[in-house]
Amino acid sequence: MMLSAVMVPSVLFPVVFLLNLVAMHYNTVNTIPFMAVLKMALIWVFVSFPLCVAGSMFGRHWGGKGNFPCRVNSIPRPIPESVWYLQPNVVVPLAGILPFGSIFIEMYFILTSLWANMYYYVYGFVLLVFAILVVVLVCTTIVAVYFVLNGENYHWQWVSFLSAASTAGYVFLYSGYYLWFKTHQSGFMQISFYFGYMGLFCAALGVMCGSIGVMGSTVFVKQIYRNIKVD
Repeated sequence: MMLSAVMVPSVLFPVVFLLNLVAMHYNTVNTIPFMAVLKMALIWVFVSFPLCVAGSMFGRHWGGKGNFPCRVNSIPRPIPESVWYLQPNVVVPLAGILPFGSIFIEMYFILTSLWANMYYYVYGFVLLVFAILVVVLVCTTIVAVYFVLNGENYHWQWVSFLSAASTAGYVFLYSGYYLWFKTHQSGFMQISFYFGYMGLFCAALGVMCGSIGVMGSTVFVKQIYRNIKVD
């Protein structure tokens, strides 16, 4: 409950605060007024946090029971040593390559509209790219989870989340490439603002992609265990 309430603000507020200090030091128009920061903090304290607590209590006490397709052993069995290409630290980074490839071209136009003062008007095409991203995320996460389950590793939940969220890591690396080779930005303030806001963007993208991967892999795991005949 507390993790859900403070995870996003604990990342957002320090980054925005540090970037605001940089803007104040250089006396630029990008400085966020103190009253705006105070209003955001009050909205989190009196709106976001109470709603998160209420939602957690509602889900804990009035939520339905998990619809598990088969009986789960109460004693965790030891996980055997698997081959190197079935280990999570190999599967996770490889799973993000294909989803990033599906949005690679569109990311150039998005970054250009954000950092090069260009208008972005192909919203229908970006919706199509988002739909392709969702399909590729679900497919690659299912393959990653299948590899991990083949290695007799039942800790697939975080593998599914991190496999899909690793797409954001490649987007962040590409944003670094875009900064050095496609823009003419220089100086501490410009670079700090660029990587600060791109870091927040990639963190939000990682949470979104990870959530999509978990939902798709959960349906897949329930389906395969529902079809298993256990005596």
